[in-house]
Amino acid sequence: MRMYNRILYQIGLGVLALVLLASTSYATEADNRHKVAAESMSERACPADLDALATCYGGRDHNGAYFLIARPKVANGILIVHAHGGPRHVDPAPNGSDEDLTRYASMVKEGYSWIGSTYRSGGYGVRLAAKDVDVSREIFWTQFGRPKMTILHGQSYGGNVVAKLAETAALDEKGQVLYDGVMLTGGAVGKRLDTYDQLINLRVIYQYFCKNLPYPSEEHYPAWQGLPKQSSSPRSEARRRVNECTGVDQKAEARTAHQAGHLKAILGATKLTEREFAHRMELTTFRFQDVVHNFLGGKNPFTNITTVYRGSGDDDALNRGVERFSGDVQARDLISFDSDVRGTLVAPTITLQARYDPIVSYRAQTHFKTVVAQAGQSHLLFQLLTSEDQHSGLSDSQYLATLATLVDWIGSKQKPTLEKVRGTCESYALKSGKKCFFIENEAE
Repeated sequence: MRMYNRILYQIGLGVLALVLLASTSYATEADNRHKVAAESMSERACPADLDALATCYGGRDHNGAYFLIARPKVANGILIVHAHGGPRHVDPAPNGSDEDLTRYASMVKEGYSWIGSTYRSGGYGVRLAAKDVDVSREIFWTQFGRPKMTILHGQSYGGNVVAKLAETAALDEKGQVLYDGVMLTGGAVGKRLDTYDQLINLRVIYQYFCKNLPYPSEEHYPAWQGLPKQSSSPRSEARRRVNECTGVDQKAEARTAHQAGHLKAILGATKLTEREFAHRMELTTFRFQDVVHNFLGGKNPFTNITTVYRGSGDDDALNRGVERFSGDVQARDLISFDSDVRGTLVAPTITLQARYDPIVSYRAQTHFKTVVAQAGQSHLLFQLLTSEDQHSGLSDSQYLATLATLVDWIGSKQKPTLEKVRGTCESYALKSGKKCFFIENEAE
């Protein structure tokens, strides 16, 4: 009887194990089916005439971000995980990464695999975008296996996204590095609050002279809002008003005396060039509208109560008449927490920046260098500067030379030199005809 009971007990254990195994397998299969359904992808046409050289795939991840993959038919085994600039104030779309791949098509032509995410939503949010970029890496690895090397690439605002991702989620649960290297191009890695404070100063100075954002006849809203939450005014209208007041889009000889006077006073008080002014006025409207209303819930992060403005030609009148306000400390803390980088690197990191970039000041790289040094990671940072005046359209030879330099650094563990980068770039320039413009880095 005892033997019989033992047999029944063992059979029972076996049945229980089978039930548990079956239920576990079912749950795993169900989870996998859910993941596949949520992250399903299909082959699609490649942008930038890459069809002859690569196979492209498109899909949408479980958070709602669309992704685009390009796999070269002759691949070098290295994956570029791309974070785009912006932030874009539009909902994500299936073709949302086409422009990014077109801009960096030379990388795919050189044999690099590439994946880009639209992020799950339009608008500001560095940490949230960083999560979406990391999901895109997981998708590629799941679908095609882990490549021999994975490199993070961030452009402009995407540079902030990538820098944040690299310092918050660069290791797996076993402490192993997920990203072998990081490349920032035109990266917005300065202190964001400093950048925004400069923008709000521009906005109040502009409004003092121009009085058309808003017009006196329109409902008043404070400058720190950018635009009212419900406003759907197009970018073209804001640009029209800026040009109406300053003539910045016209040749100097075509401007009226009033326009020329306003423009001179605004540039004098802000120390901006005409190109910088035209772009940054757009940020003071649509960027502030997004950050204040959507990210901060309507809170004002700006204070200019004690700010003294100089250089306008009549500073006493400007300082008496400019709009003043006091901001919310918590709102500033939220922006800082979301975007500020701490400089804690775990992989070789290269920045590439144009000296006369009209959108992201090259001085942002100096700030990044400082925080990296404070974190004791200078040995993992190498910064490159070019003499160009573009933000996102630098010479392809330079992008490829920077990538090749990073790959070599990862493999050799030897920090590069400017001379070596120049030599690598010249070899690409001979093949493509795209010149190299590297100069001594003022941040170095």
